[in-house]
Amino acid sequence: MSWMAYPNLRTDSLFDMVKVFSFLLVALTAAGAVDLPTKKTLSLSAIKTMVSAAEAEASKRNVQVSICIVDESGNLLFFEKADGASLNTIQFAQRKARHSAFYLAPSRNGAESIKKGNVEVLAYPEYFPNQGGLPIKIDGAILGGIAASGAKSEVDEAIAQAGLDALLK
Repeated sequence: MSWMAYPNLRTDSLFDMVKVFSFLLVALTAAGAVDLPTKKTLSLSAIKTMVSAAEAEASKRNVQVSICIVDESGNLLFFEKADGASLNTIQFAQRKARHSAFYLAPSRNGAESIKKGNVEVLAYPEYFPNQGGLPIKIDGAILGGIAASGAKSEVDEAIAQAGLDALLK
């Protein structure tokens, strides 16, 4: 059916309707366009960089550890248990990394808090008072946490720090 089927319809009014419809469509589209924030995340390449450096540090120190990387919500992004690392390091590494991501601080701070007698912090979700986890921060934004477990606590932290340093270079 064509517009000719409507003899009383003027073409100029049809043109006006198309203009109004086009204007409304543009206005609604522009109103719906929202500037969404851009969020940095840990890419696979970034994770591989951190893991490689952490593995090299563990090898240099001749220790067998588990290495864990989580996102800012504590979701597991990477986990690796060295052949000689004990089974408890599986949970320890994950808990250290989650603590660091959740509390935006090294898991060492949790251990220091307990030493000061602040035992109520043990009730906090994902709180783990054991050194070896570090937050992953870029330009002030938290991207996650990295941790190692299986050696002395200060060595675990040094291994995590090596991974973090590789990312920040």
